Amino acid sequence: MLDVRRLQVLRAVVTSGTVTAAAAHLGYTPSAVSQQIAVLEKQAGTALFERVGRSVRPTAAGLLLTEHAALISSAVAQAESALADLRAGRTGRLSVRYFATSGSTLVAPALARLRAEHPGVRVDLRLTDPEDPLQEVVRGRADLAVVVQAPGRAGDGFRFVHLLDDPYAAVLPQGHALAGEEIIDLNELAGEQWVGSEPPGPCLEPVIDSCAAAGFSPDFVIQSEDYATAQGFVAAGLGVGLMPMLGLRTRHPGVVVRPVRGPEPFRVISAAVRETALEQPALRDLLAALRSAARAAGPGDDPGAD
Repeated sequence: MLDVRRLQVLRAVVTSGTVTAAAAHLGYTPSAVSQQIAVLEKQAGTALFERVGRSVRPTAAGLLLTEHAALISSAVAQAESALADLRAGRTGRLSVRYFATSGSTLVAPALARLRAEHPGVRVDLRLTDPEDPLQEVVRGRADLAVVVQAPGRAGDGFRFVHLLDDPYAAVLPQGHALAGEEIIDLNELAGEQWVGSEPPGPCLEPVIDSCAAAGFSPDFVIQSEDYATAQGFVAAGLGVGLMPMLGLRTRHPGVVVRPVRGPEPFRVISAAVRETALEQPALRDLLAALRSAARAAGPGDDPGAD
């Protein structure tokens, strides 16, 4: 295989006209330049220069390799420039995953800020797999995922960055006996029929665990994995529910939302980030934008504001 550095020595000799001039340009001795050319000729299997009097003239092979050496030099310069742009966050690509209720409140404003700060960075944005929202980060196919963090979940190669604690509130039909309360003790919902709004996983666990702490297990008579649909079932008087505040940004007119205590369940929303991706300025700025969006979102709207 031809040595790239020796090709650049060849180019210097051809463009400068003499071995001595090339040596002065490269900071080598003339003897070192001649040795590099001799080794390159052995690699090429043909003469690269012919002697004309006291000077040398490139052969057809020497001119051919000089042209390719110029192309290689240009490609390396372009690669260095592209790498500098990537390191500075002027270009690049980020793969981002998110779950549905984080989209409008956290992800959308964060990406708008990222686009303003890094217009040359492209973002591949997709919903997470509800069965395992971390899988693409764990497997290196995504740089960042906004997830509901399962207790104790951790792994090599990625870290969780806390964004928001999202509290759950009681969702009751209009006219419910507890609708007039400012805050509801969770055990007061023990005898109710329940509308489920979460699939099994880290979003349902705070509901189950908090109800267990209050001394009961919720009686789910209807299951819905969509907050808008679940609110519709509650509004129809088919049960009550606990839903996170990010999922209650848009409220059904037929429901009443009240904070709960004893205990108050909440889910932890985090950004799962690949460690190697943190080297990218655009990824670090996206994290900062997500934190800013989380601060603006706060713990959610006032549950009692109906």
